[in-house]
Amino acid sequence: MSEMDYKSAYEREKLKSADLAERIAELEDKNQELQFKLDRIKNNPIWKASTPARNAMHWVIRQRDRVRNQGSLRGVVAKIKYKQIEKKAMTHYGTESFPSEETRKAQESAVFEKMPLISILVPLYNTPEKFLRDMIESVIAQTYSNWQLCLADGSDAEHIELVSRIVREYQEKEKSFRNGGRICYMKLEKNEGISGNTNHCLEMAEGEYIGLFDHDDILHPEVLYWYVKAINEENADYIYCDETTFKGDDINKMITMHFKPDYAIDNLRANNYICHFSVFKRTLLDGTELFRTKFDGSQDHDMILRLTDRAEHIVHVPKLLYYWRSHAGSVASDINAKPYAIDAAKGAVADHLRRHGYDHFKITSTRAFETIFKITYEVMGTPKISIVIPNCEHAEDLRRCISSIYEKSVYDNYEIIVVENGSTGSEIKGYYEELKTGSLKDIVKVVDFYENGAHLNADGSKPPFNYSAVVNYGVQHSDGEYIILLNNDTQVITVNWMEELLMYAQRADVGAVGGKLYFPDRKIQHAGVVLKLGAHRTAGHSHYGQAGMNLGYMGRLCYAQDVSAVTGACLMISRAKYDEVGGLDEGFAVSLNDVDFCLKLREKGYLNVFTPFAELFHYESLSRGLDLEGKNAERYEKESEHFRSKWKEVLDKGDPYYNPNFSLDRSDFSLNVEGYSSLRTQ
Repeated sequence: MSEMDYKSAYEREKLKSADLAERIAELEDKNQELQFKLDRIKNNPIWKASTPARNAMHWVIRQRDRVRNQGSLRGVVAKIKYKQIEKKAMTHYGTESFPSEETRKAQESAVFEKMPLISILVPLYNTPEKFLRDMIESVIAQTYSNWQLCLADGSDAEHIELVSRIVREYQEKEKSFRNGGRICYMKLEKNEGISGNTNHCLEMAEGEYIGLFDHDDILHPEVLYWYVKAINEENADYIYCDETTFKGDDINKMITMHFKPDYAIDNLRANNYICHFSVFKRTLLDGTELFRTKFDGSQDHDMILRLTDRAEHIVHVPKLLYYWRSHAGSVASDINAKPYAIDAAKGAVADHLRRHGYDHFKITSTRAFETIFKITYEVMGTPKISIVIPNCEHAEDLRRCISSIYEKSVYDNYEIIVVENGSTGSEIKGYYEELKTGSLKDIVKVVDFYENGAHLNADGSKPPFNYSAVVNYGVQHSDGEYIILLNNDTQVITVNWMEELLMYAQRADVGAVGGKLYFPDRKIQHAGVVLKLGAHRTAGHSHYGQAGMNLGYMGRLCYAQDVSAVTGACLMISRAKYDEVGGLDEGFAVSLNDVDFCLKLREKGYLNVFTPFAELFHYESLSRGLDLEGKNAERYEKESEHFRSKWKEVLDKGDPYYNPNFSLDRSDFSLNVEGYSSLRTQ
């Protein structure tokens, strides 16, 4: 066999192995799911009863499961509290948020250096009168007046007369504006779907900026004002805002409110979180189509991916300024109303990934929603991974951790570096001897942080524990191309955990990658770190303490996403990037060193990624105790002050992946109702 044949065979086997590893993980998950369903059926004494009776029982079961997903009575109380906060907040984001006469006059008279014409494109098709009037009037009510409304109508013969008559009525009222009015209307010879009809809207557009608006939705009166402000202050060329869905004809009857992160490419690949209300500079379209008909049903996701790739200043206005009407037949109501949208969305993401040079990947729906995706990237080669585990005593914890790596992992090119940090007990020494002679002797290496008197004080005594120094020492004694920082109180759950981390760590634009960690009772310990969250206003874990089966805020526990930081309890990074930022800062002896490390990576322009598909148990703080009392609390406060001082400018800007409308006192994405007034005017 020739050299090229060997290479081809190797590549085929590599892809096959990666696929098999993922299939094993999927089958394990599926097995758990099926076992749950089977147990539910076996325990149902009236399975053969009538359909209404079964439906009634299933309703009860669903309510029970909703309670169970909260993990405990305390979790249920917390969920009720969350809903109460949300309900209270909803009253602020509807018509109550509309401008007063004083505010309206101030915004209408505002003069910016740039006062661009914004062409708003709306494809019409058999639009009900109420929806049509609400849509048009929400544009006319804008406090920024330099807009153009472009309507392309593909209505059928039964509806065309009503739709065109209503539009003409508003055109008459607008004749005083700019050469015959601000509303342009085109009757199409045939309906060409959302993509085709919107492209015809673009033919009428004269604006420097283009906005995309659905025929059954409503704009907040201030949305264009805030967008033009962003254009002037931040040179924005792509802008979006927060949004809500509402039922019926009253925007105050909200179903959900979606408060979004700033631009995050991994979030966007997995989930079209940007959605409404997109406004962008027309030049971003140069040489490209607006909507591509082959992606009808997910044409907006395709467009957003293409245009944000080209944009230089993507700005998120963190205000709820778009009202998405939920009604029969709308995607806001039910994705099954447009099942073709699922395939279209996968196609749009696949096209985007190929443009970015990815050839081998897989896109699958998650349990959160059919159009929220898991993207499986190809792992390039089989680079060596060094797993660095600091340890002092705790033989059983270390044994459990190492055994789970060895027994669960399907990736086999790795080493484990245990950094011994002052153990004196016979039990741990016995385990170290076992490691030297047992089946793990070629995988595990124990290095002594204090070997030959290193790192000791001048009098030979041991200094206070410094996690950062211990980890840096372990990394120096490893030789892997990639590093995993791992706590000794963790236990691997998913068999392809290393591959799930590695597929992101190999990307040139990614710094640190972290997995999803659970407490032993399956409540969430780590799902990404949020800056300023918590009492110390340093950093905290999102979704902390929630039940493991929860979907998370808007499904965020179900897909990989960009975050400001991940925990050092399970963190992968390439050795080159670890060295580039100088490893862990030993000025953070125990706490916040991982967050500081991730912010150093962010400062270099790298993304930090949380993936929920690498799962481990974390018996948090078994090794070193909690930071709540005594000397630990004093030490933590000093490190917190150091962190707040070092990263003051970053902290003052807020976490870009955590909407400022959220409370910093709760980790469940509750809204900051008390701070609403200040956010309104910023």
